[in-house]
Amino acid sequence: MAEHYSSFERGGRRWLWQRLTAVFLIGVLAFHFLLLHFANHAANITFAGTQARMSQISYFATMWLFLVTATFHGVNGVYNALVNQGIDGTQKNAVKWVLIAAGLLLIAQGTRVALAMNGFL
Repeated sequence: MAEHYSSFERGGRRWLWQRLTAVFLIGVLAFHFLLLHFANHAANITFAGTQARMSQISYFATMWLFLVTATFHGVNGVYNALVNQGIDGTQKNAVKWVLIAAGLLLIAQGTRVALAMNGFL
């Protein structure tokens, strides 16, 4: 019988957070598709409409949480896929810090755009 293998540490929090973020992302993606693809068709989406939606604190917070959650989920997933492929030592440490930096830059830029859409910038 094959041995169970996972890059997640047993009892670790990264495994739990990967699953929790997946559940959150499924819910927010459903909301996104219903609102922006079924209730409003792509041809009806305008810059002014986006600004109006982003000016609502609940929508803004949901979209910002979506950004942070998706970034964590993606970065954590890529990191663990690479660990599963066998990187270790210096490579593993370098990849970890490059992915953390890329994730933080993505969140910073996404936050800038969200704040601009909200009218704060």
